[in-house]
Amino acid sequence: MRREPAVINSDTRLEGDKRVVPPFLKNILKKDVELTKKFVAHCLNFVQIRSFKNHCKFLEWSCHGVVWLAGLIAFTYIMGNSKLHEMEVNLFVALIIDIFAVAIIKAITRRRRPAINDDPFCIGPDMYSFPSGHASRSSMLLLFFMFLYSFPVLFWPPLVAWWLAICVSRLLLYRHHILDVFGGIILGFFEAFVMALIWIGPEASTEFVRWISDERVAGNDAEIL
Repeated sequence: MRREPAVINSDTRLEGDKRVVPPFLKNILKKDVELTKKFVAHCLNFVQIRSFKNHCKFLEWSCHGVVWLAGLIAFTYIMGNSKLHEMEVNLFVALIIDIFAVAIIKAITRRRRPAINDDPFCIGPDMYSFPSGHASRSSMLLLFFMFLYSFPVLFWPPLVAWWLAICVSRLLLYRHHILDVFGGIILGFFEAFVMALIWIGPEASTEFVRWISDERVAGNDAEIL
């Protein structure tokens, strides 16, 4: 008995290939786009903010995941101080968690960025917008250095100022919408909470660094003794 070929509805195929956004969410995203444009346009009416925008590229690099990871590894190797291993190892874990969390959420949401980064000297950003990786990373670092591995209170005001500047710069550079930045902030705070739960103590941190680079650590400990 001959079977008739299955008929595939073109509308169904289109819906299967393309994500269907619920109407209420589509309205929220539309309002977010409009509000972001109005906010940025209003901010750029002020000379001080237009001047601040010239420094946004530096701020972008100052919170880049690659820069922080490479800088942390170099710092750990150069310093070779066992008293800093607790901070270094936990910060490394926090950065890895942030990078993977942002990548996974972006792959799920797949929200497009408002503008393409045309800077040939900048690594990234990727094509997806929600959540803001810079906002999540800066938020996690803010709580990390304020409460988890606390810096002296004297350093808190510049740290908060840097965090705020990072979040605002993502909008002024038109890398993200407002909801992307708020989503990144919430994610970063949650990452700091997770780090508080899984915090690695000084002994385990030193053992981890020794496992990675036994000769370097042993040499520095000998010099200290």
